[in-house]
Amino acid sequence: MPSLSSSSGLSGRTPPSPPELRTVYVVDDEELIRTSLQGLLRSMQLDVRTFGSAEEFLLAPKVSGPACLVLDVRLRGESGLAFQQSLARRGLAHLPVIIMTGHGDVAMTVQAMKAGARDFLEKPFRQQEMIDAVIGALDADARRLAAERSLDELRSCWAELTPREREVLGHVAAGRMNKQIAGDMGIAEITAKIHRGQGMRKMRSRSVADLVLKMQALDVVRRVV
Repeated sequence: MPSLSSSSGLSGRTPPSPPELRTVYVVDDEELIRTSLQGLLRSMQLDVRTFGSAEEFLLAPKVSGPACLVLDVRLRGESGLAFQQSLARRGLAHLPVIIMTGHGDVAMTVQAMKAGARDFLEKPFRQQEMIDAVIGALDADARRLAAERSLDELRSCWAELTPREREVLGHVAAGRMNKQIAGDMGIAEITAKIHRGQGMRKMRSRSVADLVLKMQALDVVRRVV
């Protein structure tokens, strides 16, 4: 039987996770622009999906990883600016938007920025301008997703607590000592200490300061104290 090499997965090392795929949606009714941007952004190892209209984009499946939208301001049918302003009611308010136009003016820029656009690029733009805008938008969306995942993890930790543990941690967050907590709750000091230890472990907090920050993020400090 042939021997197993160290690369067979038996070395005890966990293979690194593949980098998270980043997606750029491009909406422009000019095929030449779509093709050009697709080639440019794919050279940056990005997943690029192009659409000739806002309607095509809305019908397409959306990714769960970091993404951004590069949107032309002048489209057939609904304008790019009108579409950008409608993203919130379509459940896409989180998507960073880069507006591009060949007919830019101050009024359009102000309107786009008020609607939440990250960048406004006037055609013809330099390739590096587009690359910088897209990378900045994707980085921002990656941070948003990381914050959401972190909050989801905190919610899971909080859900694991018993009602008594939550009550004790509320007192801990208020700066109360074990003896004070026991007196306030009418329980033995050792019982308060046990609940405190179990609650801190479940919340993965090694300090009161860390616990307070997590409870503030969950918006439960005032409710339990």
